[in-house]
Amino acid sequence: MLQSFSIIFAIAALFSFINYKWLKLPTTIGLLLMSLATILVITLSKDTFPAFYNFFCDIVVDLDFKSLLLNGILSFLLFAGAIHVNLEELSKEKWPIFLFATLGVLISTFLVGGLTYGAAQLIGMDLPFIYALLFGALISPTDPIAVMAILKKVNITPSLGIKIEGESLFNDGIGLVVFSGILIISGMSEHMVEGSLSFEIGRLFLEEAVGGLAFGAVLGFIGYRGIRSTRDNPQLSVMISLATVMGGYALATMIHVSGPLAMVVAGLIIGNQLNSLSNRGTARRMLNDFWEILDDVFNGILFVLIGLSFHLLEFDTNILLLGGLAIGIVLISRFVSVFIPYSLLKHKEHSPLKTVTILTWGGLRGGISIALALSLATNSQSNTVMSITYIIVIFSIVVQGLTIGKLVKKMYSKKIT
Repeated sequence: MLQSFSIIFAIAALFSFINYKWLKLPTTIGLLLMSLATILVITLSKDTFPAFYNFFCDIVVDLDFKSLLLNGILSFLLFAGAIHVNLEELSKEKWPIFLFATLGVLISTFLVGGLTYGAAQLIGMDLPFIYALLFGALISPTDPIAVMAILKKVNITPSLGIKIEGESLFNDGIGLVVFSGILIISGMSEHMVEGSLSFEIGRLFLEEAVGGLAFGAVLGFIGYRGIRSTRDNPQLSVMISLATVMGGYALATMIHVSGPLAMVVAGLIIGNQLNSLSNRGTARRMLNDFWEILDDVFNGILFVLIGLSFHLLEFDTNILLLGGLAIGIVLISRFVSVFIPYSLLKHKEHSPLKTVTILTWGGLRGGISIALALSLATNSQSNTVMSITYIIVIFSIVVQGLTIGKLVKKMYSKKIT
């Protein structure tokens, strides 16, 4: 596994260099496009160089995408994203973020699931409703990695930016809880025990979501105290932050609370507590630099791996057709799942519909969706879910990611509050 990880890391570094020097695309989009182009060339030459083709297949399989993301780099990515978020600004948008990450995810899950099931029936595909619902749960969490890099370069309001970033930080954890709850309902969960269904789902929510938030708060304050007491030793401060993430995520898994939510809360507390110090010094600067670099490294590995995994899927006409329909379904469902919670709140802007439109188009899907799809038992239905998930993820990252900047400029050409 270490050899495969090292090769993917080297590829990510090479592609990042090429993108920086010549392509000039947002890094994640550039890496994904180059990875897709690479695997296309490798696949086309598989009859000529079968050993080379099999070598790349073995690399992707050996890395185990699901375990690598859910049990590894997700913790680093969420902590790195949260540590730079201003908690005061986040609190100003707490109700929109809360509703988007909870009610919005639930609305999107059932709307996507129902419409996808209907679309599959319409074209004569055998996709049970429970698998359509699982697809709705895994595709509903948004991934801001690519879009935030673009939004920083255009005239977007801070209020809208924090909504996108805050929602995406929290809805990964909520999405995992919803996905696990549907697995319990379907009877496919390995953790199902005797007892009423409603009790099991309620217990799951309390343990995973509420427990994750509480554990993250405790972890964050402990980590902050350790970093603060060693801020005259920047290298040790960085080591403590790493231990907080790695040890904290492992412990969260052991006590069955949400690791993603714990990492977000811990990152918010540590980042904002350190920012509040009158003398932040070298330790704070080193922490910022270290986590920015680590964020870039793991993002690069993630998007290269997404691209290089594409050739392992099997597509036919019906799957491609359903994937195309699912693009429209996911976008419509995203609009509805944002519009309904947003309409329950009071807003300063004169045209909230513009904000909802940007939040809809800026709701990119990423690695978390693919990892959850990979966690399903291997059969024809799970292959269908996996394939259409890939179609959605690639469309959202490439098409939505490349056009969100232009859409923001067009809709917000005039300054708004």
